[in-house]
Order: sequence, then structure tokens, then C-alpha cells
Amino acid sequence: MNLLRSAATVGGTTFLSRILGFVRDMMVASAIGSGPIADAFFVAFRFPNMFRSIFAEGAFNSAFVPLFAKRLEGEGEASAKRFAEEATSALLFALLVLTILAMVFMPALIHVFAPGFGDDPQKHVWAVEFSRITFPYLLFISLTALQAAILNSLGKFFAGAAAPVILNVTMIVALFVFVPLSENPGFALSWGVASAGVIQFIWLTYACHRAGMVLHLRRPRLTPDVKRLVKLGIPGIIAGGIGQVNLTVGTMIATLQAGAVSWLYYADRIYQLPLGVVGIAIGVVLLPDLSRRLRAKDDAGAHRSLNRALEFSMLLTVPAAVALAVIPYDIIKVLFERGRFLSADTHATAIALGIYAIGLPAFVLNKVFSPAFFARENTWTPLKFAGFSVAVNVVTSFVLFQFIGFPGIAWGTTIAAWTNTVQLGFRLWRQGHFAPDAQLKQRLPLTLLSSAGMGAALWVGSMYLEPAFNLHFIASVSVLAGLIAGGLIVYAGFCQFTGAARLSDLRSAVRRS
Repeated sequence: MNLLRSAATVGGTTFLSRILGFVRDMMVASAIGSGPIADAFFVAFRFPNMFRSIFAEGAFNSAFVPLFAKRLEGEGEASAKRFAEEATSALLFALLVLTILAMVFMPALIHVFAPGFGDDPQKHVWAVEFSRITFPYLLFISLTALQAAILNSLGKFFAGAAAPVILNVTMIVALFVFVPLSENPGFALSWGVASAGVIQFIWLTYACHRAGMVLHLRRPRLTPDVKRLVKLGIPGIIAGGIGQVNLTVGTMIATLQAGAVSWLYYADRIYQLPLGVVGIAIGVVLLPDLSRRLRAKDDAGAHRSLNRALEFSMLLTVPAAVALAVIPYDIIKVLFERGRFLSADTHATAIALGIYAIGLPAFVLNKVFSPAFFARENTWTPLKFAGFSVAVNVVTSFVLFQFIGFPGIAWGTTIAAWTNTVQLGFRLWRQGHFAPDAQLKQRLPLTLLSSAGMGAALWVGSMYLEPAFNLHFIASVSVLAGLIAGGLIVYAGFCQFTGAARLSDLRSAVRRS
């Protein structure tokens, strides 16, 4: 399997999903702004969004893929299929129980996840009602994630990566068709989320059928294989989803300040683009690649794959982080400032985005380092580090929130992400599973230098183009796109000049099998 080519498949499809997500969020911002309905819906949306990221974007793979690959390569397709069916039945049973309990105790859950809503009874009621509609999405997206993990193990990445596109398309349809007909747009959006889960499940079921992996339900039993999956899966899911856990903690604290939930949500949506296109794509592809190499005792190949994954991810992530840190106000203004999303919302969201940008490389590095543990069926070490990271996030966010308000939450998330990255990288290095090779040592500083040059060009360009960002939507988006395209050209030129990355190297990497 070609790591770069497979990552490009996942990343390209994820990029399409994120672009559609921007369209969706621009429409949501215009429809509900940052008022009480928006805060209630975003809390309700945090439930399925959190589990989508934890399950569907690679964390579930941390436990399932190594076990499925072991059976596929060692015992054949029939054994692997039987294990997948046992896992599906056990997962479905657990999810049904969890969904029923959540629906019954949703008022109490909202009190926990949105403590600030207690001062606004109507907002609390809306959050409960919206969450009861959206929560079943968890059931369908978790089963969808298992199907995607099967396909990823077979080297088929497109169907799983394309599933989030369905969510965005479904919600855009809801915004176009049903929101104008609804007295409360939050209900229309919530039903859009729930519908998307069903459609995504059908899409992956069809993809598995085409791949010859038609799964049949078995009676749920705790077989030795399922017990092993649970033992690896629980810490793996928690560790792999640490970013979403930290964001959820931030949402809980943000409910104490009016509008803060919405500002942090919109900022999160922007930096999720490079995180999804680069970090999640690399993590999804790297795990089965490392699992196969380690199974074949190819330690040198695994070490080389990890170095190239880190090099490639930083080549794309560092300039994205610099751009988000340099021109956050312009990005938010052009994309969101219209309808009920006001100038004050733009300023607040831009502050959060600039802070999140500082943590973006850490979020991506966590996606690169974690598979090196998961491929060795070690999910407890990342879990311990994740737990410490959550503690750092909670303490830092809460303390800083008392002094600077919602920006303190963004700082808490960023500091926690870098804490987790340092712990993961240091442990891998100490265990001899990772050491920067000569190529990485040479090119990473050059990537930083090239990104700094691009950042300076973006800053100067934004100063000259600032009046154009006040034009009508199409014109302002075109100007912003032109500025970003210019920054990319400058960055490519710096990379070619410094040697951070050359076109010939990328061509050979894509062709190499």
C-alpha cells in the first residue's frame, strides 16, 4: 500500500466534506447566529459530533483494525468475517442500551454537559429536545465506523472517508428545505443530523457488500475475541478521541458565558479542515500500514513510515496553522458575518481561531503518534496520557476562564493538545519505536522557515486587501480565496528554494509502492 497515495484519497474526500461543512456552517450561522437556539443546538450537536470523531475518524480502528488484520492475514477471510460479525453484534447491543439510557436521562446529561443552561430554562429545554433527536445518530455512526474499519483493513478507504459528506449534504438539504418551514430551526437541523446517520449506515453497508463483506447479526456473546476487542477498544477510543473530549469539556465551561458555545464552535469548524484533511487522513491510513509491517517484523519499514507520515503531515499542517493565526479575522468575517452573525461575533470567533491555530500541529501529531501504539496493541499508554491531558485541559480552561473568559477555554484545549503530543512522542522515542531520521531532521526546520515566509506574505496581502473583504459575498470569498492561493504559491516557492519539499520528491513518493 502506498501511504501517501492512500492518505491523499482519504484527505481529498475529507477535504470535500469539510468544504461542504463550511457551506453548511455558513448557512447555519446565517439562520441561527449565536443566540439561544444556536447554543442549544450546538450542545446537542456536540454529542453526535464527538462520537463521530471518536468512532468514525480513526479511534475505533485503534482496537478493531489490528485484530481484524491479524485474522485476515493469519486465518483467512472467513475467520476475519466471523470476528467482524461478533464485534458488530456486541457493539449494537451496547449501543442500544446506551441510547435508551441517554434518551431517558437526557435532562440530567444536559445539566452535566451544559451547566450554564440552568439559568435559562428555555435553552435547557431546547437542548434536551434537540439532543433526544440527534443522539440516535451515535448508534448508526458507530456501526458505520466498524464497516469503514473493515474496508480500511482491506485497503479500501474511499467509502468510509466519503461518509461525512453525507452528513453535510443532508444538513444542507434541511437548511434549504425544512428550516424555512420551521418555527424553530433547531428542530429541522436536529432531524437532519438523525437522518444523516441512517443514510451513512446504508452507504457503508452497500460498500461492504461490494467488497464481499456482508455481515450477518449473531447473538451477542462475550467471546474471547470480543473481550480482547473491548480490552483494547475502551482505552483506544478514549485516547483516540481525546481532542473531542477536550472540546466537550470546553463546551461545558463555555455554557457559563452567553454566545461562547457558538463562537468556539465556529472556530472549531475552521481548524477542523486541516486537521481532517491531514491529521485524520494520515492516522486512518498509517494504522493498517504499521500493523502489517509490524506483523511482518519489518521494524525498519515501520520506523520509516512513521517518519514520512510526520514529515508529510507537518509539511501541510504548519503552513495551515500559520495562516489561521495570521488572518483569522478575515477568514471568519468572509465566511460567517451575515444574517444573525454580527461583527462582534466575528471578533470573538477570530480570537478563538487564532488560539486554536497554535495547537493545530499538536492535534495532527497526536493522530500520527497514536497509531504507533495502537499497531502494537498498546492502548493503555495513550489512555494514561490522554487522561492527564484532560486534567490539564479542565484545570487550565477553568482557571483562565475566570480571568479572560472564553479565550481561556481555547487556550486550555491548545495547551492540553501539546501536553499530549510531548508525552506520546517522548514515550515512543524512549521505547525505541521512533527517532527522527536524517531526512526529517533536515526538512522540518525548513518547513518552519517556509511557513514563516508565507505567513509574512499573507499578513502584507491581508492589509492591502482589507477593504475588499467588505464587498458582497461572492466577491469577498473570491478575494479571500485569491489571498490563500497566493499564500500557497509563496509557500511552494519557499519549499522548493529551501529544500523543505521538492516537486520531484513528491512525484516519486506518489509513484513508489
